[in-house]
Amino acid sequence: MLLLKLENKVALVTGASSGIGKAISIELAKNGCNVIINYHSDKSKAKELMEYLKQYGTHPLIIKADVSSKKEVQSMIKDIIKQYGKIDILVNNAGIYNPSSFLDIKEEDWDKTIDTNLKSVFLCTQTVSKEMIKKSIPGKIVSISSIAGEVGFDASSSYCASKAGIINLTRELSLELSKYNININAICPGLIETKMTASFLKNPEERNSLLSNIPLGRPGQPIEIAKVALFLVSDDSSYITGQSIVVDGGWLAH
Repeated sequence: MLLLKLENKVALVTGASSGIGKAISIELAKNGCNVIINYHSDKSKAKELMEYLKQYGTHPLIIKADVSSKKEVQSMIKDIIKQYGKIDILVNNAGIYNPSSFLDIKEEDWDKTIDTNLKSVFLCTQTVSKEMIKKSIPGKIVSISSIAGEVGFDASSSYCASKAGIINLTRELSLELSKYNININAICPGLIETKMTASFLKNPEERNSLLSNIPLGRPGQPIEIAKVALFLVSDDSSYITGQSIVVDGGWLAH
């Protein structure tokens, strides 16, 4: 029995082929959503996920698109509307992390991080919300930020800036989109076991150092972020908008 009433809703998840995006896609499909799996480079993983989601009786789709490109975002949304007729849910998950000291970071690396992590949220949210408004859909938009948007991390200036941008953009957009019955929120994960954090967690010294900041004493799992995203796109969160939900095992409680 599906408890969150998401049957036949259409959900676009960017950067969905692995990690947090994959976990969110699975939870959405389990609850009846037709999930559009956006990917940029790894078609095999995206296709594998699409086949996996079919077991839930939904109709998933994979679409390759660089979500930092306005042209590609608009083309992707056009294709989704053509096939499904609507988009009910948007999860802005696509993101990269390229560590570099602030004094050494190259302009092109800064731009790539900001474009992938923050500009993509602007482009996808603007394009999708216009479709929601056009069709009078009570939309749900969730963007994946980070606790790095709340506090600083060494050698992470572009990443921290991009994730902080998501938090305040979410606040501002709640003021503009609420009158259209569109809820927009963000999630700020702490240390989550994904491909992005694998290099840190494999090193015993780095792992122990990171875990010392977490009162729960362990890294989080993608499913623990996915469950929060699922709540935020459901009707159970109908009175929540403009918020950034921290899911970090207590890191920011220090």
